[in-house]
Amino acid sequence: MNSNLSFQIPNSKLPQGWHWVKLGEVCEVIMGQSPPGNTYTVKPEGLPFFQGKADFGEYFPTVRIWCNHPIKIAEEGDILIAVRAPVGPVNMNNLKCCIGRGLTGIRCKDNIAINWFIFWYLRSIEKQIASLGSGSTFGAITRDDLVNLEIPLPPLGEQMHIAAKNQELMQEVERARTACKKQLEAAKALPAVYLREVFESDESKKWERKKLGEICQINPSRPKNFHRSLDTLTSFVPMAAVDGKKGAISKSEVVPYSKVAKGYTYFEENDVLFAKITPCMQNGKHVIAKSLIDGIGFGTTEFHVLRPSNEILSEWVWYFIRQPYFLEEAAVYFTGAVGQQRVPDSFLSKYIIPLPLIEVQQRIAYELNEKMIQVENLQSSTRNQESALNALPQAILKKAFRGEL
Repeated sequence: MNSNLSFQIPNSKLPQGWHWVKLGEVCEVIMGQSPPGNTYTVKPEGLPFFQGKADFGEYFPTVRIWCNHPIKIAEEGDILIAVRAPVGPVNMNNLKCCIGRGLTGIRCKDNIAINWFIFWYLRSIEKQIASLGSGSTFGAITRDDLVNLEIPLPPLGEQMHIAAKNQELMQEVERARTACKKQLEAAKALPAVYLREVFESDESKKWERKKLGEICQINPSRPKNFHRSLDTLTSFVPMAAVDGKKGAISKSEVVPYSKVAKGYTYFEENDVLFAKITPCMQNGKHVIAKSLIDGIGFGTTEFHVLRPSNEILSEWVWYFIRQPYFLEEAAVYFTGAVGQQRVPDSFLSKYIIPLPLIEVQQRIAYELNEKMIQVENLQSSTRNQESALNALPQAILKKAFRGEL
């Protein structure tokens, strides 16, 4: 083994009939070697060429380039392991290919080891294998590291049973993951559905309509008589403090007024802050200013400030501007250079917004708030389920290699 490495799989107690062996005793270890660059081609000529983790899929590699003069070849059924950073990931080779120096092929010896059994064991210790390369300047492991890697080996029949059972269980996990992902995507889509149900409803067609600039002050100036001691603690909202998914301030900062007195945007309690710069605008970084010290705050100059009149609720403005179609339309009016494009205040001031009676706004805002809480709970529950499913494969593999499947 590399003298800088001390990793060794612990010789823990094995089930009856199992024994510890070195990988090199039951498998041929084939180190990859990169052919000359002029032999690579994007055309399907020669053999598919895999160079490292970048070519790996969940279980099988994906062909991106070919090599018409391969040097080191891996056969179908060989296990491929990444030996240069990132070290450790494994794939099963499903076709004859050329392998570069970032990969090593593991070829099981007949009637001794089953490739899928070895594959699942290496998959179960990917993190430990990765630690082998941590002492290397370039994050790599050697042939000796792999040849001397100790693995548990049951009889052939048990290997076949474990390999088949693992594949069966992993397929079930994958089906559950797919269902969970679809459920999460559906939950993410619900806020837009709820907003559309309000602002595109038959009821909304009967509401009065006004320009935002008629019922909100757009970027109001700081009061002329505004005075504040330089050492007074003051709320500050940088763009990073706004959670775009929730449309809420995740954590405002508290700083001395002297730090924000000049060069920042002034706003007041219940003002609506609209992120005008790309991509923050599209990412939903729009929020109602709440819980400000002394009812005032300062933030990045990349906010437009909308201050509602007594005709309209802050929540009504906030829900309206968070609609996907509103944000898509705002992007059409971007001005400025690419990467620094901003929504002009004229877009906001001229935009027509439905304006029901304040009592109707209050009722609908309350209903929307209740629905959004339910959506957030559903998303949180689904993400927890997703995390549990992501942890399940390793739990299955640990159980498999304790002989408990």
